[in-house]
Amino acid sequence: MTSAVIAPLGVDSPARGLECRGCGARFPLAAQHACYECFGPLEVWYDADALAQVTRAQIEAGPQNIWRYAGLLPVGQHAADRVTLNPGLTPLVRADALAAEIGLRAPLWVKDDSANPTHSFKDRVVSVALTAAKALGFTRYACASTGNLANSVAAHAARAGVPSIVFIPHDLEAGKIITTAVYGGDLVAIEGSYDDVNRLCSELVETDEFEDTAFVNVNVRPFYAEGSKTLGYEVAEQLGWRIPAQVVIPMASGELLTKIDKAFEELVSSGLAVAPEGGWKVFGAQSLGCNPIATALHAGTDVITPVKPTGIAKSLNIGDPAAGLYALEAVRRTGGWMDYASDDEIRDAIRLLARTTGVFAETAGGVTTAVTAKLVAAGKLDPDLETVVFNTGEGLKTLDAVAELVGPTYRVKPSLKAAREAGLLG
Repeated sequence: MTSAVIAPLGVDSPARGLECRGCGARFPLAAQHACYECFGPLEVWYDADALAQVTRAQIEAGPQNIWRYAGLLPVGQHAADRVTLNPGLTPLVRADALAAEIGLRAPLWVKDDSANPTHSFKDRVVSVALTAAKALGFTRYACASTGNLANSVAAHAARAGVPSIVFIPHDLEAGKIITTAVYGGDLVAIEGSYDDVNRLCSELVETDEFEDTAFVNVNVRPFYAEGSKTLGYEVAEQLGWRIPAQVVIPMASGELLTKIDKAFEELVSSGLAVAPEGGWKVFGAQSLGCNPIATALHAGTDVITPVKPTGIAKSLNIGDPAAGLYALEAVRRTGGWMDYASDDEIRDAIRLLARTTGVFAETAGGVTTAVTAKLVAAGKLDPDLETVVFNTGEGLKTLDAVAELVGPTYRVKPSLKAAREAGLLG
């Protein structure tokens, strides 16, 4: 595996190194994802003074994508250095009808990341990770994926003209397999769960044959994770540089939740955004078929017991979540909560979201919508506080989830008489 350090960073990047989430040890900005001291996970650490130099005016004058926040990211300060599909600035949809149905009185918003180039939030993390990979000198791009990440890595590699090899569980939805294979890279289906796939990729990255391969969620994972922050940045900017009082976020590894919370913290500490009175609360959503983080929270423990995932929300099916402990910390610190939804609740919520907002979500969005409704009913979400929920992917990728539940409401012959007899004319 390459040990190159990203260079030159110069004064343009606010990043200064990698820091262990466990023991606090610090390392250079390199292709390293685990601490050499305690084997804990690493994340990018920044010069707070450098972050404080970024202004709203600079951001608002930037490109209409995630790179408007380049001053807050570890890489990508110069357009020529980026490996990207230029994702971001996706719609923040006012959801009054949905709010009324689930019992919220304050404004409810849906951050709809299905509008990204490959129709999921993964375009954000892949753009940042592969920009780092380019700077590190990697010549092939890879990932372990439950579907959306595979789509994004294959598409990014195709546009950049770089070979790709992505690894997926063998039983993914057909839509996600096709929307990966179409880009022409190597697609490897593993007979096992995502956790099996991830374990294999962690072993492959240590071999000589893969020393020039950047696995976005393994050896360049610290950079990959930072891309998720742009969702939090955008929500705050789209709300007029305000942090919403409540957010509901789907959880697989738990990393998306932690990074949105981190984005809010950075914006407030650097003076770019205003926190709500009393701070913000972070809520997590999982499916009943894969809910190890929520189960730990409900049990009042920090011990996250790995599970064998089941159920239709395959994009969230990570049974051994790498950032689960940190998701628990963020939810507890902010006073939020977590819950989970059954397959039937997910299906109902996909249709509810579509019917009330015009947003067709994949199963992860159904999880988030269903859990939001449950949190309101349980009194965990305050109905009088502004809330943002995150839809992270496109419903066309998981058509099987609702295919048997929706269809034509009328079937008539092509005549006025038949239309009248069917009741179309009153």
